[in-house]
Amino acid sequence: MTPLDNQQLFLDSAREWLKTSVPERWRQERGALSEDEIVEIRHEWDRQLFAGGYSGLAIPTMYGGQGMGLREEVLFHEAAAQAHAPEGIGRIGKILTVPTLVAHGSEEQRAKYIPGIMAGTEVWCQAFSEPGAGSDLANVAAFARKTEGGYLVTGQKIWTSFAQYAERAILLARTSHTDPRYRNLSFFLLDMKQPGITLRTIRQISDTSHFSEVFMDSAFVADSDRVGEEGEGWNIAMTTLTSERGGVEAITRYVEVRGDLDTLMRCCATSSDIDTEVKQLDTRLELVRWQVMKALDYVEEDLEFFRRTCMLKIMWSELWQEVTQLAVSLNCRAHQEHWRNQYLETRAVSIYSGSNEIQRNIIGDRVLGLPR
Repeated sequence: MTPLDNQQLFLDSAREWLKTSVPERWRQERGALSEDEIVEIRHEWDRQLFAGGYSGLAIPTMYGGQGMGLREEVLFHEAAAQAHAPEGIGRIGKILTVPTLVAHGSEEQRAKYIPGIMAGTEVWCQAFSEPGAGSDLANVAAFARKTEGGYLVTGQKIWTSFAQYAERAILLARTSHTDPRYRNLSFFLLDMKQPGITLRTIRQISDTSHFSEVFMDSAFVADSDRVGEEGEGWNIAMTTLTSERGGVEAITRYVEVRGDLDTLMRCCATSSDIDTEVKQLDTRLELVRWQVMKALDYVEEDLEFFRRTCMLKIMWSELWQEVTQLAVSLNCRAHQEHWRNQYLETRAVSIYSGSNEIQRNIIGDRVLGLPR
């Protein structure tokens, strides 16, 4: 069989599995579910993916993945979007932690942490942003003081997604008061359930609370949970952020946007003018998918793969905002609460994971080579 034949067989099998595995409650009642119910379904979905053999498709089998490739990962998420599947709550572990550990972690760290992420038994969060260091990540103030056997971390993080559900966090903290900027940061794997960690959930405008403030008071991190050497945190964090704004992140967001757009097409697009506008949004969403698929031809070439995926975060986030803005303006009674929630939630998508303004600067600098 050719690689294309194998990929088609994989896609056909995935579609059949999704037909019987996506929770009917999610398909039928998503807009009416409480936040706790949504979290419960998303958490269970992670475990279903693992049991079905669809978790970590591009991750080596020795770490609990399927040992396939990024193309299969993308194909599965494309099928999941068409099946209106939920997105698992373990996305930060899968999309951010695992690629970072594969690129920079020790063999012991990979063996210890990746299997739990793949199985859906460990939720991770990302402890990067701080009140004084959101867009300027190099300005983080949380400090990791060296002690016997590890570090004691003190400081505050904010906008930490899923922190209240997480067993562990990827953490960026200072380890020097004197080393130059960008060389004074280190990257850690933080136990979120230990003494010294206090959470305060943030009630958002949508009335949900999936963000938290995280307060660390001499929280311990063992030497074995430092990724790389001291002072290498900035470079390691760049790997994390590249994953956060890249192709796999985009195709998982495609799952969510596809679900909203299909709902809009089915229930709200009644007039010819609205129908035309919705079809234009649909074309733009398919361009996101097309761009991800096109980029896969360059997955072995880091720079070229980056060039072809760096605009995706801007594409899907601004498109999603337009979808929900149109939907809420139509006052669809059947999905009124859903569209209200989605409209409010998507106001932030052009800010989190690095603001779109910063991403445009990165594209101008690293892709177009524009003068500063």
